[in-house]
Amino acid sequence: MNSNGVLLAVEDQLSEAVATEILTRLGFVIQRSIVYKGFGSLKQKAIGLNQNARKPYDVFMLTDLDSPNVCPPTLIQSWVRGSLNPGFYLRVAVMEVESWVMADRQAFAEFLEISGNQIPTPTDKILDPKNTLLTLVKKSKSTTLRRELVRDEGINNLRIGPGYNPRLSEFIYNHWDIQRATSNSPSLGRTVNRLQT
Repeated sequence: MNSNGVLLAVEDQLSEAVATEILTRLGFVIQRSIVYKGFGSLKQKAIGLNQNARKPYDVFMLTDLDSPNVCPPTLIQSWVRGSLNPGFYLRVAVMEVESWVMADRQAFAEFLEISGNQIPTPTDKILDPKNTLLTLVKKSKSTTLRRELVRDEGINNLRIGPGYNPRLSEFIYNHWDIQRATSNSPSLGRTVNRLQT
């Protein structure tokens, strides 16, 4: 990928934080970042972004796998429907970007003030990473984090709170370590290796 300039395309604010941290730590310069509102909007743009990559920048697109019934290569091909432009990098977080967030178990446990043993590993094996993350937040000793990150709407009904994206993005920028995270998330490791080569 061209280290002089990258267009970043993601589906939400948390994905933007994670992708930005990965790219900047590896020495890439993000010229423009576009946050599409959700999976569907991002998918609609994949063909055009693939065709126009390297005009003038390479494109790095990050999405979630979301389903254990689909493998990342199948998802990528279904989105692009053709050959991949050499300047187009569509990477897939297994199962969701939250699995990459939790993959730095040490930092995430410290952030939540919980035991690191409560975070499953490898995090790619978690079928519902967002719900797992919210469940872990409920165990946090920090009342502020619990209030900001999660809304408890009854049994088995956790929803993201008003500070979910900003506070987790803050965690990514200030505490998350890519090397530690890649040891617990094979899909993150593959993304980092792909960018490095």
